[in-house]
Amino acid sequence: MNPLLAIGPGLALAVALAAVASLISTQLAAGVAGIPAIPLSPVLCAVLLGMIWRNTVGLPSWSQAGLNWTMRTVLRVGVALVGLRLTLSGASAVAATALPVALACITVALLAGAAFIRIFGLPKRLGVLLAIGTAVCGCTAVIAVAPVIRARNEETAFAVACVVLFGSIGMVVYPLLAGHFFAESNLHAGIFLGTAIHDTSQVVGAGMIYSQQANAPDALAAASVTKLLRNLSMAILIPAAAWWAARQPQETAGERSGRTEIVPFFVIAFILMIVLRTAGDAIFAGSADWSALWTRIVDSGKSASNLLLTCALAAVGLSVSFSQMWRIGWRPLVSGLLVALLVGATSLGLLLAFG
Repeated sequence: MNPLLAIGPGLALAVALAAVASLISTQLAAGVAGIPAIPLSPVLCAVLLGMIWRNTVGLPSWSQAGLNWTMRTVLRVGVALVGLRLTLSGASAVAATALPVALACITVALLAGAAFIRIFGLPKRLGVLLAIGTAVCGCTAVIAVAPVIRARNEETAFAVACVVLFGSIGMVVYPLLAGHFFAESNLHAGIFLGTAIHDTSQVVGAGMIYSQQANAPDALAAASVTKLLRNLSMAILIPAAAWWAARQPQETAGERSGRTEIVPFFVIAFILMIVLRTAGDAIFAGSADWSALWTRIVDSGKSASNLLLTCALAAVGLSVSFSQMWRIGWRPLVSGLLVALLVGATSLGLLLAFG
């Protein structure tokens, strides 16, 4: 029971904020107190509520374990269930369009990160963490690469903070850009969100915000496939980072220990959900009764995914501390901001060029 007691309070806080956010979203959409109807996404409300709570009320120590578990486990289960929205043919079609954009964005992030190490005089390991965190999958990539390159704890914390700050801003702002530039194509909107934003949680949050605001569920699926394509690049970049670190001067003081996860398990689970959806559609297509049952199962999985992700993203909002951001220092912040803007501009430019 000890683990349950540890995570219970933080999980309850995330669930409560998610419930309040859903209620606010419903009331705003209906129009209350003479205010015109405002169709605001429940996920956006949950993220904003979490940020407001963290930076006004603050977070008690008893909530931290549960919030960490929510951002890690609940989020990953929710992301895996997004795979039920896709079949293998649909995922392949998204991947074929998304892959060149994703590769271009990864390349730009890595090259820009290398350049800013020199321009801003950043420690090499911090620059590598900022570049890979922006290029691949945010906090997961930072935490996976840090022990491989022997990064110090403070360098890891800086990189994570930058990813959280700029990715959270992108999660709120980029759905608006997607709606402006890609209103005619849910596929391109999803690919833009999946390549321009850092962390998996932030991409899923932006995809849900756009999908709910524009009534475009396909955009969330496209964003998820695109983001997980980027995640798979960890299988190449982590060994490359280890090779690079082996050729750098040894710095053992402050070395970070940890387990490196080359391909996160939720990526595999996401693919398995796509395979399950494809197989189920094929197996049950011949019978009206079985097909209806299978449709209800898939719809239940989609609903469960929405609920889990809304709770997880409320926890993500609770993780954003503005006071901690200001303590990072201007050089890493400016470097992280410029890399993030370059990646977003690359994604937007390529997708507009592709038509």
